[in-house]
Amino acid sequence: MANQLLKGKRGIIFGALDDKSIATKVAERCVEEGASIVLTNAPVAFRFGEIQKLAERLDCQAIPADATSLEDLENLIDQSVEILGGKIDFVLHSIGMSLNVRKKRDYTNLKYEWMQKTFDISAISFHKLMQTCFKKEVMSEWGSILGLTYIAAQRTFPDYNEMAESKSLLESFARSFGYHFGTHNKVRVNTISQSPTKTTAGSGVKGFDVFFDYADKMSPLGNAPAESCADYCVFMFSDLSKFITMQNLYHDGGFSNMGMSPAVLDLEE
Repeated sequence: MANQLLKGKRGIIFGALDDKSIATKVAERCVEEGASIVLTNAPVAFRFGEIQKLAERLDCQAIPADATSLEDLENLIDQSVEILGGKIDFVLHSIGMSLNVRKKRDYTNLKYEWMQKTFDISAISFHKLMQTCFKKEVMSEWGSILGLTYIAAQRTFPDYNEMAESKSLLESFARSFGYHFGTHNKVRVNTISQSPTKTTAGSGVKGFDVFFDYADKMSPLGNAPAESCADYCVFMFSDLSKFITMQNLYHDGGFSNMGMSPAVLDLEE
C-alpha cells in the first residue's frame, strides 16, 4: 500500500539487474511512494536489456556507469541532477561481485588481483560514490544513503569467500562517511544487513540453497524477502528515519540474534 512517503524526493538506485534484484524491488517501491528516480548499473548489465525495460515501466531513465570509475560516477551524478531537476534525496548502493566466487576458488587459494577487484567493485565503489556526491554538493539536507550488506561481515560463512571482507569494508565506510556527511549537511549513511535472498548474484555462492534453508529455519520470522527489504529502504529514505545514521541495520527475521534453533536440529519442543 502506497502512502506517498517519498513524494517529491529524488533518488539514484544502483544495481537493478533483473526482477530478482533487491534494487529492482526498491526502485519499484520508491516510485510507488512518489519518488522520481534514476536507475544505474555497469555498462555490461545493459546488454541484457532488463534494466531498460524496468526504466520504461517505471517511467524513469537508466544511465550506464562503472561504479569503480570516478569519471563515470561524476557523469552519472551530473546527469541525474539534471534529469531529476534538483539535488538528490536518497541513494541505494546495491553492488557486489567476486571473481573468486564466480570462478569457484577456495578462500585459501584466492587470486589477489581478483580480490582487489572484488573490494573495488563491492566496497570501494561505495566510498567513491559518496565522495563524488560530497564534493559535488548534490545531496539534499537530511538526505539518506544506503548500502546493502550481509552478516558475513561479522561472522564466518566459509563459502562467502572474500565478499565477507568486502562487506566489512562497506560497513566501515558507512560509519566513517556517515560522520562527515552528518556534520556537513545532515545526510544519513547506513547499511542494511539483509537475509540470504535468491538474487542472481546471491545464488552464485556455493551451497546457497542449503544455506538459504538453514537461515530460514534459524530465523524466528523466516528469511526477510526482497520485497520487505524494499519497504525497509523506503522507510530509511523517508523523513521517518531522520535521526538514524552510521548504523548497520539487520533485516533478517531475527537470524542475527539467534544462537541455536530446534528447527535446525529437527528437535521437537
